[in-house]
Amino acid sequence: NIPIRVGVNSGSLSRNLVDKYGGVTAKGLADSAIETLKIIENMNYDNLVLSIKSSDVVMNYDAHMIVKDLTNHPLHIGITESGTPRNGMLKSAIGIGGLLLGGIGDTVRVSLTDDPVEEVKFARRILETLNIREKSIETVSCPTCGRTEIDLISLANRVEESLADIAVERANKGLRPLKIAVMGCAVNGPGESREAD
Repeated sequence: NIPIRVGVNSGSLSRNLVDKYGGVTAKGLADSAIETLKIIENMNYDNLVLSIKSSDVVMNYDAHMIVKDLTNHPLHIGITESGTPRNGMLKSAIGIGGLLLGGIGDTVRVSLTDDPVEEVKFARRILETLNIREKSIETVSCPTCGRTEIDLISLANRVEESLADIAVERANKGLRPLKIAVMGCAVNGPGESREAD
């Protein structure tokens, strides 16, 4: 009774479906996913998790939009082969975040060309940003504008870096979340930081 993950990836779509749709498409990914589920279900096994992944964020999204109403199986979401942290984090945040905001996704995987620990950390950040997982510490800071009276960029970065270890400790202890504001002027700062601790 161990769940099986049925994985459909844009890089491994069958030649028949590639020919049928004239290339790798969202419809081809969705068809492959549903066909594969049916093969296993016809063997009287339905403890399945479906995973559809593409490195193309829009194709990935479209494939999930097609499949979401065609199965009741949990969906494992992510953007495959998303690349180095610089590009991969952006693609993952948009791709995974968009699906989760639409109510799609039961488990997530961030795939970066980086240390797997960084993948887990970034997945957690996505979940915290969407309020799916509670933040231990949230740092908000204003953009730099003509009214900024301090070196806000370096200050905000120093604050965020110095709180990283404290955030992990607070999360492990189950302490209530903290909101820290770093503001650069007296015009918008007081109002924007009003909700901060």
